[in-house]
Amino acid sequence: MWLLLAFLSAALLGFYDAFKKKSLRDNAVLPVLFLNTVFSSMVFLPFILISAFTPVLNGTMFDVPVVGWEVHKFIIIKSFIVLSSWIFGYFGMKHLPLTIVGPINATRPVMVLVGAMLIFGERLNLYQWIGVMLAILSFFMLSRSGKKEGIDFKHNKWIYFIVLAAITGAISGLYDKYLMKQFNPMVVQSWYNVYQVFIMCPIILLLWYPKRKESTPFRWDWTIILISVFLSAADFAYFYALSYEDSMISIVSMVRRGSVVISFLFGALFFREKNLKSKAVDLILVLIGMFFLYLGSK
Repeated sequence: MWLLLAFLSAALLGFYDAFKKKSLRDNAVLPVLFLNTVFSSMVFLPFILISAFTPVLNGTMFDVPVVGWEVHKFIIIKSFIVLSSWIFGYFGMKHLPLTIVGPINATRPVMVLVGAMLIFGERLNLYQWIGVMLAILSFFMLSRSGKKEGIDFKHNKWIYFIVLAAITGAISGLYDKYLMKQFNPMVVQSWYNVYQVFIMCPIILLLWYPKRKESTPFRWDWTIILISVFLSAADFAYFYALSYEDSMISIVSMVRRGSVVISFLFGALFFREKNLKSKAVDLILVLIGMFFLYLGSK
């Protein structure tokens, strides 16, 4: 069941990436990110309030148990880690083609794999190792494809932003596995979204608002709401996948990167990005890697 939830999360993440790219086109990054945190928290705030004041959700997967500071302090740490990854990722997404960003993000699970082996003692079988090696190979092939668009992986700061987003995202994934071993999934997901709003407020007021007229202006786009909706649904499936005792964060993280399939299609069909043939080879390698991971996890 946890593997199916991981695949569902991957599909939803693909749409999330596509809507994120659309909303960031010629738009200010920090306000888009701030609104994403606001709308995401609005999705879960009703569940927090209903659970706190009525027994309606008791015994359901949407119940948010009331917890104390000993739990909230771990969730606040989660909020800072995720927000760091998002800030790097949003800026990188704005300045790079979606067909470059997606496959780079698809290599994030390799970092999670190393951490899972060192921290949680997870071990991969032959099929799973084949999947991981194909993911690594796709990254090096992608760097070659990027050069055709004038994107030098060594000297482009936005590439480094995406890489930093991937590293902090991998840290977040490992931390998620630790949290899911101890806490209710809805508690973590609901409250980390709420805390992100409070963290983003000073960032918006101090870093963006005073200089808003000197940078790209903010414009409203309805896809900003869709970012939050699809991210919330993707994370909901993801957290419940990790809550299963036999789930493996190394595999869940790798499967989630299958979202690159949907984001790639959006980049090709709607954003008219270039050099699709060479990037398609990278995508095929990722897909084959996903298949071997599935075989190794059956």
